[in-house]
Amino acid sequence: MYNILTLNKISKNGLARFNKDKFAIGDDTENPDGIIVRSATMHDMTLSENLLAIARAGAGVNNIPIDKCTEKGIVVFNTPGANANAVKELVITALLLSSRKIIPSIDWCKTLKGQGDDVPSLVEKGKSAFVGPEIYGKTLGVVGLGAIGVLVANAAHALGMEVLGYDPFLSVDAAWNLSHSIKHINNLDELIEKSDYISLHLPLNNDTRGMINKGSIKMMKDGVRIMNFARGELVNSEDLLTAMRDGKITAYATDFPDDNLIDESGVIAIPHLGASTPESEENCASMASLQLADFLESGNITNSVNFPNVELPKPDGARIAIIHDNIPNMINQVTAAFSKESVNIENLVNKSKGNIAYTLIDTENIISESILDILKKIDCVKKIRVIK
Repeated sequence: MYNILTLNKISKNGLARFNKDKFAIGDDTENPDGIIVRSATMHDMTLSENLLAIARAGAGVNNIPIDKCTEKGIVVFNTPGANANAVKELVITALLLSSRKIIPSIDWCKTLKGQGDDVPSLVEKGKSAFVGPEIYGKTLGVVGLGAIGVLVANAAHALGMEVLGYDPFLSVDAAWNLSHSIKHINNLDELIEKSDYISLHLPLNNDTRGMINKGSIKMMKDGVRIMNFARGELVNSEDLLTAMRDGKITAYATDFPDDNLIDESGVIAIPHLGASTPESEENCASMASLQLADFLESGNITNSVNFPNVELPKPDGARIAIIHDNIPNMINQVTAAFSKESVNIENLVNKSKGNIAYTLIDTENIISESILDILKKIDCVKKIRVIK
């Protein structure tokens, strides 16, 4: 029986993916084998020696101490694409809200309450203050063409926009899903200069933090509108607000409000609703549950942020999973342990990701304690697990 700890309210339909005969799931589980988390911060959490994996029901993993997990041999999963449609729909909503001054007009309409029969004429008289352009025929620059960025680009094109896309790491799958009408730009500055609207869809790291700043804003068209439904820190708020007050930026829609942005003219601050749909929550929970269950039961890894993807069909015999540093001669040392005990290896797969590596080995024999003892003595082996 594997014990699973949930750190947030997780969709019951998603958790139903676990076999109840093999998994015990709860929010008070002690010494868990696996954890499913949404937004709870884990950086100060004690990670027990028992813990094998953490599954994030969502794409971002900033709330998880990735480096610490890697050092302890804990596999961290995320669920890329599971909430993509929900975020796409909110981005398209923000695109329209940023153009048509819809929110200010609704707020103004509320002030007419109590005017009785005068309301229709007051509406006609006051509506000119809320004129805004159509998005049809305008240029949208999509920065980052992952699961969400591709959906946003395709949807905006379907609405009649000219769409430019930038992603130096465009995957084959993303390229296949991207409409042929989207123009792939190889230079970010070119996209920034040509776009009437800019939508950000990329991870937060040292290269992307504060990428929307005084320098990049200077290259933008006057009156540009920016959508940020990726990470708040991609935008330098101080530089953004200065540009908005100067009229350089007309609107900024974000799913990551901070105290500086709230109640600022032209800022559409949304309380992190990107994945807040029942469909998205179920999709993320289902994907996280399936990935975690597969890893615990078979050792297979899919969509890990700190370990390579590795897959072998489940064997009839025994399987051992080894997490180790990615250094020369490791496989020779590992296979020598089996040879010494005259145990035949039926299947072996080894993959690496940066400085870490993962090896799965299948044998027709039960893996003896003597083999495990030899493997444990190999330098740079972080974790060994026998999967029955």
